[in-house]
Amino acid sequence: GRWVLRLGGTVLMRGYWSPPQLVEMIALVRDGKTWMSLTAFEVESQQLGVEAAHGHVVIMGLGMGWAAAATALKPQVQAVTVVERDPDVIAMHAELDLFARLPEAAGEKVRIVAGDALTWRAGGPVDLLMADIWLPLQSAGRVDEVRRMLANTGAASVYFWGQEMEIARRAAMCDAAGVTAAVAAMGLPLVGPERADYPRLVAAAAAAWLRDAGDGAALSKGGTGS
Repeated sequence: GRWVLRLGGTVLMRGYWSPPQLVEMIALVRDGKTWMSLTAFEVESQQLGVEAAHGHVVIMGLGMGWAAAATALKPQVQAVTVVERDPDVIAMHAELDLFARLPEAAGEKVRIVAGDALTWRAGGPVDLLMADIWLPLQSAGRVDEVRRMLANTGAASVYFWGQEMEIARRAAMCDAAGVTAAVAAMGLPLVGPERADYPRLVAAAAAAWLRDAGDGAALSKGGTGS
């Protein structure tokens, strides 16, 4: 369809909160825009969600399947449901059969369903919701969209792409008190804030990537997901 999987090419790129490093660019591109890549920026911006994964995990946005694969490999995870609305991305995964290549039958935990992240409803308990459906790192109304996904899934906890930007925008300062107050104001059961180093991570990510909400288009990376 409209998607291209680009392999190769070395670029200097900073991580989500780590300093610049040389990375091999592997990216899923549509209409010239990168929706998903396997760079330090991408991996770090999903890392805390993967680390917190357990039980039944619902992932909104399939992309190249990195987050789903990393989550399925965790022994604490029993099932991974990935919701994707683009039929071409689903067809790509059917052809590549990525999850069947995971060791120890971890791929059998993964179920891909066609649906809209903002309307799909879970049929049973969900322990963690991970959402990555946006092209820019920042976008207006993102927290409200996450609230809709949370209401539809009933997830016990949430990690969404770019949540550190949303926290930093709401915090008077990116210290422990500021981050705690911002998270409380968002009213979401976020994973990440329980970490002692989370204020430092928020500050590092914000220093590198935070823009005004209206300038989010300058920070594109990923929307069909993880």
